[in-house]
Amino acid sequence: MPETPPGTVREIRLAEVPAGLPGPEHLAVVEVPPPVPVAGEVLVRNRWFQVFPALRTLMAGGVPGAPFPPLRPGDTLFGPAVGEVVTAGEGVRLRPGDLVSHFQGWREYAVVPASEPLAGSLPDPAAHLAPGATAYAALTRIAGLRPGETVFVSGGAGGVGSLAGQIARLLGAARVIGSTGSAAKAERMTAELGYDAVVLRDGGPIGARLAEAAPEGVDVVVDNVGGEQLRAAVDAARPGARIVLVGTLATQLSAASTGATAPVELDTFQLILRNITLRGLTGVDAATAAEWTERFGAWLRSGSISFPHTRISGLDRAPLALRGLFDGRHVGTVVVEP
Repeated sequence: MPETPPGTVREIRLAEVPAGLPGPEHLAVVEVPPPVPVAGEVLVRNRWFQVFPALRTLMAGGVPGAPFPPLRPGDTLFGPAVGEVVTAGEGVRLRPGDLVSHFQGWREYAVVPASEPLAGSLPDPAAHLAPGATAYAALTRIAGLRPGETVFVSGGAGGVGSLAGQIARLLGAARVIGSTGSAAKAERMTAELGYDAVVLRDGGPIGARLAEAAPEGVDVVVDNVGGEQLRAAVDAARPGARIVLVGTLATQLSAASTGATAPVELDTFQLILRNITLRGLTGVDAATAAEWTERFGAWLRSGSISFPHTRISGLDRAPLALRGLFDGRHVGTVVVEP
């Protein structure tokens, strides 16, 4: 029997723009009437949604040309989510109980355009929130990783990084190096996440430590951090190295930064002389995403890969989950079950 939504539902809104890192004091849990779908739409009850660091940038006013709009006080937060269809408008083939992916997280119920239901390609539906498609596209479509190469992943314990190390290993990398700011995370990275070595960010010289971990240099870089770590990656890059720019955690996770800019100074002589390429990745096309989902499902079922994540129950705990993400408390993806 189709579910009847309650008279009021909860969502999380930005209460005020934070001066530094966002915390629960900057967010508000509010009750609103449940949304009503019209033709071509469905009402879904969110089962899981992802907490992602780019929210810091959006709260700071966003970046011109970015794919997501800025968040203003009073706006409901958003992000990747998996929802269960409750009711559908006219002309929709989806049925109650179907699962769909969408971008209206941070709320208990959402109205979203009708789409195809999620196939059973992944053994755990929450794994559709894994940002592995980004890592997969970076390694296969942009960097063109070849068997036997050395890979460096900055921010190797984060949502993208915790999968990038495993994917690089499965694609034939000879050596995979990551970075993190936590000794406990470093231990997990080498024990569980495909890394041969970890560069620990604890105030020491990142460049020297990366050179020690990769004495012959690196061929492919998946950069989730920027800043000093990107400079170190360029210094360690071999001739013909490919650097894929995925994230800017150095500024997004810094209380001293606005989170809306990510300046870094690089020696362009070295880029030229060693024929190093840098390319940004802002999205994944549908064909690559479908290929990733198929391979991810097969790897999960065979035990070749894991989905590192933390599940947090309760919508009211989502603001704390966001602050925990900025404080570096978690390994992998942070998922909230409303």
